[in-house]
Amino acid sequence: MAKKKNRQPITLESTESKYRTTTVKNPKNTTARLELKKYDPTLRKHVMFKEKK
Repeated sequence: MAKKKNRQPITLESTESKYRTTTVKNPKNTTARLELKKYDPTLRKHVMFKEKK
């Protein structure tokens, strides 16, 4: 089984509220900041989440 040694945990913050979630990414393949559209349970809708430093 492959090892996950290149994966780094990152924090994603909602653009419309202060809700945060975590995920992992490989910084060698994805050097830019991550932007995902995810579900925000505080607003109860899908919004953009941006990577927080």
